[in-house]
Amino acid sequence: MPPMTVLNTPSVTLWYHPDTRIVHHEIRKFVTGKDFRDLLTAGSDVLRKNTAKKWLSDDRGQWVLAKDDLAWSETMWAPQAAKAGWKHWAIVRADKVLAAAAMDHLVSKYAALGVSARFFTDPAEALTWLEKQP
Repeated sequence: MPPMTVLNTPSVTLWYHPDTRIVHHEIRKFVTGKDFRDLLTAGSDVLRKNTAKKWLSDDRGQWVLAKDDLAWSETMWAPQAAKAGWKHWAIVRADKVLAAAAMDHLVSKYAALGVSARFFTDPAEALTWLEKQP
């Protein structure tokens, strides 16, 4: 079954892969504030409704997070997503030093919530890895 498009804007797309129960977003242009939060909230809603455990973040277009968005994602969104069942996170990050540092920080924080994460440069490889996770 092809992925279902949940959200599509000029900056982001959010899909749900029903066969593998993977939430998948792509950020093509820098997003912040309401647009960023709407993307993650919609994804966590899909995660919860489908008892999914896997999330693919194609963040090549988002190489840094705004301070307020980072705080919100760490304190509000991530704990709720983990509580909803999120366990495996494949991250395709931007090829920038700042992106690497920011994502490394998030991965260690989210590990404390029980979310295992791995970095990729290719979205197809990330998807394949997620499909193999329990």
